[in-house]
Amino acid sequence: MSKLFMFEKPVGMRDTLPHIYEEKRKIKQSMYKEIKSWGYQFIETPTLEYYETVGTASAILDQQLFKLLDQQGHTLVLRPEMTAPIARFAAAKLLKEQVPLRLAYRANVYRAQQREGGRAAEFEQLGIENIGDDTVSADAEIIALMVSSLREIGLENFQISIGHIQYVGELFNQILGTEDRASTLRRYLYEKNYVGFKEHVKQLPLSSIDQQRLLTFLNLNGSEKCLDQAYKLIEGEEGLQAVRELKQLWGLLQEYGVDQYVKFDLSLVSHMSYYTGILFEVYADKVGYPIGNGGRYNDLLQKFGYPASATGFGVRVDYLLEAIGTSESTEETQCILFSKDRRKEAILQAKKLRKNGESVVLQDIVGVGDVDSFTSTFDQVHFYVGSTVNAEVKR
Repeated sequence: MSKLFMFEKPVGMRDTLPHIYEEKRKIKQSMYKEIKSWGYQFIETPTLEYYETVGTASAILDQQLFKLLDQQGHTLVLRPEMTAPIARFAAAKLLKEQVPLRLAYRANVYRAQQREGGRAAEFEQLGIENIGDDTVSADAEIIALMVSSLREIGLENFQISIGHIQYVGELFNQILGTEDRASTLRRYLYEKNYVGFKEHVKQLPLSSIDQQRLLTFLNLNGSEKCLDQAYKLIEGEEGLQAVRELKQLWGLLQEYGVDQYVKFDLSLVSHMSYYTGILFEVYADKVGYPIGNGGRYNDLLQKFGYPASATGFGVRVDYLLEAIGTSESTEETQCILFSKDRRKEAILQAKKLRKNGESVVLQDIVGVGDVDSFTSTFDQVHFYVGSTVNAEVKR
């Protein structure tokens, strides 16, 4: 192993500059307020969880987990996502009290990276979980709330792609017959490698009719009109029920007035293996990957001994910031420079300004090298120095 340099960070970890921290705070505060207004309650879960529970229940690959041992020899993980911890928490402490549950979170999650590549190993997620409601109304609510939250932070140019994992599974089961074949095609879909998907389908020992069904399936996207074609393409009750749920969802999203942000993509799949029904991803201008995702996961809570349906979404705060863009802080900050004989006056003035809601830096002039350089970033400067009259400089 090469010697680490003094200023290096672990792979995938990031520092946050003050103005970026402030922008993130504003995003989180706006979304927090909106989510609370829909009746969701924020909770916290531990950063460390047991590998045998949350670690194995999580949909994150094992090689991406940060693992460590506690003093008793138990394997722990840094939480890699928030849905599994909340499922554990709800099954253990809340579900006996009230159903449905509407829970929300703001938390850092951790996923190990093999190399830097610009990918974060630690990032902040903000999201919601609706637990105990198996209706399509619950799916519509979380999508509508996600739209409302994104608009609240000033994001307008975004699109939500909606699919149904049950539709994909049923179609592949009918045509391909084996899980190996199906998993290969799902990988092409997850990677958005549609050329590879088509080439692979042409090489499969299938009838020309079944090959055409798979190629047609790849084009089931766009407006709600594609759902009629999806209905004709599938056989079997599970696949048909999936299309009926999407049709019902479309009507509900129209009632919420958010249908302009939605398109359908029946080929949508996810690396999160616990999804069982409707799922979705949200994309925004200037960001080449999903800024958030979500969907229904009706089997996850069973792993914690309490069967219950659930659906939710999560968004990445760093991706939201990328979509919105950052700017230098516009918050005004004043500076009071003082000499020791006028320290008390300066302190009193700072207290007065802060009480009025102002942001004030109080600085002993002895600790400043170049006064002009130091004060150049402040909006207003007050001098309490020697016999100098309380001179003010406004910028």
